[in-house]
Amino acid sequence: MEIENSLLIFAKQMSAKIFITGIGTDVGKTLVSKVLCRVWSADYWKPMQSGELHALDSLKVASIQAENFRAFPEQFLLSQPLSPHAAAEIDGISLKVTDFKLPETDRNLIVEGAGGLLVPINSDGDTILTLIEQLKIPVALVSRHYLGSINHTLLSVKALKSQQIPILGIIFVGEALPGTEEVIIKHTNLPVLAKIPILEPFTDETIEAYCETYGEEIYLNLTHELERIR
Repeated sequence: MEIENSLLIFAKQMSAKIFITGIGTDVGKTLVSKVLCRVWSADYWKPMQSGELHALDSLKVASIQAENFRAFPEQFLLSQPLSPHAAAEIDGISLKVTDFKLPETDRNLIVEGAGGLLVPINSDGDTILTLIEQLKIPVALVSRHYLGSINHTLLSVKALKSQQIPILGIIFVGEALPGTEEVIIKHTNLPVLAKIPILEPFTDETIEAYCETYGEEIYLNLTHELERIR
């Protein structure tokens, strides 16, 4: 891939970490992570996965990456497709945000969250938002177009800002809806890092073709926004 050859040295110099969170469940966080790992020469880590242990998100992300790509093992694998706090209770596992430690890598790192920001991790009041605070890394927010997505996006941005968590920008997933996107951009005053359609057919080949076309633009958006918050 041309972008990897032309920008790889700079990418290593700019080694950084980004937390991918979403405005809810099934909004496209894994798709976004797969694209960003590809165009940003990044490794991948999902701190916890609930359910679908036969088809881990880390395996989905890994399928089109470069040879030196690394998907770090999930710190917690929970058997039930439930909120982490409920799944952990069923499995007899105690989740504490202080247990989570970022893996060490000299490459960029994409960290994918579970569900939305206020998904509970335990009964002590800790959420995905608390985990982001613990890890101390900036966020890219995934917003998928559906009825109610404006409200969910604005609430998510408000929650992040209330905890003074740096937000790199928004990534829109789904069919373009200019009116919706305009409202979100106006109210959040955040940049758009990428617009990723629901690719049909949804295969590694279509994702790779998307990365070939838009990869350099996304890469430059990411590096520009990382410089902004430093």
